[in-house]
Amino acid sequence: MITSLLLSLFIITNLGLLIFDLLVVMLSYSICWYEYSNSNPDLARKRFSIKNLKLTIALIFPEVFFDFITILIIPFGLINRNNQTLQRNETPVLLLHGLFVNQSCWFWFKRQLRQQGFNNIVTLNLSSWHSEEVLTELLAKKIDELRHQLGVNKVNLVGHSMGGMIARNYIQLRGGDDKVERLICLGSPHHGSKLATLTIDSLGKLLIPNSDFLKRLNGAPIPEAIQLTNIYTRKDNMVLPNSNNHLSWGKAVELDGMGHTSLIYRKAPVNATITALKEPIDAPV
Repeated sequence: MITSLLLSLFIITNLGLLIFDLLVVMLSYSICWYEYSNSNPDLARKRFSIKNLKLTIALIFPEVFFDFITILIIPFGLINRNNQTLQRNETPVLLLHGLFVNQSCWFWFKRQLRQQGFNNIVTLNLSSWHSEEVLTELLAKKIDELRHQLGVNKVNLVGHSMGGMIARNYIQLRGGDDKVERLICLGSPHHGSKLATLTIDSLGKLLIPNSDFLKRLNGAPIPEAIQLTNIYTRKDNMVLPNSNNHLSWGKAVELDGMGHTSLIYRKAPVNATITALKEPIDAPV
């Protein structure tokens, strides 16, 4: 009897979570479409075409699936794994997640990196309820730990969404530029997102376009010694407008046909990250 009740509760909870996820993704894409159609009336005329309906399905359902998986595995990210074996004298790759999730979201990404020969892959939990300075201090502490533990001078940072912004804050405003070799941003809202006005937490509000945080960050000197690769998708449903994904420095990799969360699961962004990590540090960008 108890087992049946628990199973029913589990099914109902996950069904509710899936429906909520679907509504959020549909709403975010609806807002994006509304924004873009106001500047391009042709989009409104063609919104019910077969081509656009197929595109809508191809964008929404994978994004819902990846969002659902990401939320479902959050409890696994709360487990502290201090027994990870790292190899000395090999530059580590530190993965920084975005808002409202935790380090568990990197499970697939880490597997792909390991298959390509990257052994020192480290994740870090960044609470969405702390300030950017607290998270940057946490990042700084972790980087120093890795440098001393592995006997290396620098680390590689890969940041998805807000994770990329915390990495930039560390590098550009907190003096961490001499401790980072490569920075790879995945769907980071470098100039904010209009959707950030809907957020309820203070960290998300930093991403409102033209916020003081963004002005300081984008007005800071460009770290010439760091090799930046900025990977983003033209169909990002969380960064509005899409041009806010862009940066005036570093190498840009523009993808298409996928949403925001898909950037840490789909083959194209993973491969682009692997290419950036393997690229010689003195290669032109």
